[in-house]
Amino acid sequence: MSAAEPQPPLHGIRVLELGNFIAAPFATRLFADFGAEIVKIEKPEVGDELRGWRRPRGSTSMMFRTIARNKKSVSLDLRTAEGREIVLDLARHCDVVVENFRPGTLERWGLGPDELTEVNPEIVLVRISGYGQTGPYRDRAGFGGVAEAFGGLRQITGHPDRPPVRPAAPVGDALAGLYGALGALMLLLAKEKGRPHPGPRVADVALYESVFMVLESLIPDYDAYGMVRERTAGNLPGVTPSGIYPTADGRSVMISGNSSGAFGRLMEVIDRPDLAADPTLADGDARYAREAELDAAITAWTARQDAADAIAVLGDAGVPAGPVHDARAIAEDEHYQARGMLCPMPIPIDGEPEQIRLPGVVPRLPGAPGAVRWAGPELGEHTDEVLGGLLGIPAAELDDLRMRKVV
Repeated sequence: MSAAEPQPPLHGIRVLELGNFIAAPFATRLFADFGAEIVKIEKPEVGDELRGWRRPRGSTSMMFRTIARNKKSVSLDLRTAEGREIVLDLARHCDVVVENFRPGTLERWGLGPDELTEVNPEIVLVRISGYGQTGPYRDRAGFGGVAEAFGGLRQITGHPDRPPVRPAAPVGDALAGLYGALGALMLLLAKEKGRPHPGPRVADVALYESVFMVLESLIPDYDAYGMVRERTAGNLPGVTPSGIYPTADGRSVMISGNSSGAFGRLMEVIDRPDLAADPTLADGDARYAREAELDAAITAWTARQDAADAIAVLGDAGVPAGPVHDARAIAEDEHYQARGMLCPMPIPIDGEPEQIRLPGVVPRLPGAPGAVRWAGPELGEHTDEVLGGLLGIPAAELDDLRMRKVV
């Protein structure tokens, strides 16, 4: 990066990642995208288990290449005394440590908040676990799917006449990663402002709480109205009309006409001015009570349109609407391309590198942009660079540690 180019906002921040799978690595990827140096610790010879998930060919999954992008991989066995001592040495040079082991694991290894703070009083520790560091369930194993169920999301996802289903994305893990990154940034900002903080600077993130926090008024509705939300297929209760509607070309469009203004414009577009002018539909609850009628009216119109034509007409009228994209459609969409959301990277799969498009960087910061600089690294690719360069461990000692499978 030349002196004339703007520095990304997290340039100069170093993060030590002790996490596996998705939640903790998702948090550190946000730091990595915006210029922080991420030192990812992986078990020698095995690495992060995510390397082997959803991998039809090659030795490393695209899931890992995506979530571990912009990071440095250091292979280190935390079960050894020497490995743990190296972690403490690394912590001396880091601003943030992020982990997602079961509560108590770091303490048993001598790497808990007290030990980390002893070697680096300014360090921030983000701890992501299934149920948090306290409470009667703290020792339970917790994964994202279990958190989505315990947090209330699974029960309201799917069709009312079928069992609950899982969202087809790691929602619980991603949310916990977002809250983890936010917690780290808040503690870093407080430190920068000189705010006193008694004891270790720790962000305690529970997977289930991260899910629970996005379920809006789930419990307030229960307390106030006795309402227990159940599965309502693709629509949210009280948000009407809003849903996916079939089109004449065998596709579908997503239409959100649930605000009062959008509702009136939508009814005019579908040639139902009578519904637009109906005073009994001016209120959201009233529209929800007539959801089936309104959905039928919209479907009668969309069924006569091609998807692209319907989206164009609705867009011109100021009605929120869009296509239901799959991966192929996203890869071809001009807006994704114009916004830099498809970033080609050379990634080896079966030998020679292939051009693989990774997701772009969010959020956009035009004055200090983030970037996808490289894909998730090979296992231990940066071990010598980090341990030799940052910690000054001699090459002969690294060779000895490698022979004994410490690194």
